[in-house]
Amino acid sequence: MFLESLTLLGKKQRMWINKFKAALIQKDTDSINALLDKVPIFSDKKDIEQAMFLIKEATLVLYKLQDEITLSKKQIKQNLNFLGSTLANSVSNFNIKS
Repeated sequence: MFLESLTLLGKKQRMWINKFKAALIQKDTDSINALLDKVPIFSDKKDIEQAMFLIKEATLVLYKLQDEITLSKKQIKQNLNFLGSTLANSVSNFNIKS
């Protein structure tokens, strides 16, 4: 009975690691967050080290995504400003009275 529960615990730990790897590869922030909310207690040193590595990698991926979003927001703002300035000029030039 004890051996079965230990084996089951090991399977759950490996399943968490595999799901975390998949979420990391896909850059699926929702899955990463959900998995971080349910980190299992690891008993094997190798699994602990692997989980620590994956969590550090997730941190790097999330910071990179954050930087990309910041750049995209800046570009969108510049585009909106440009479009707004060209729209203001074109509207005043096309005042046609019937």
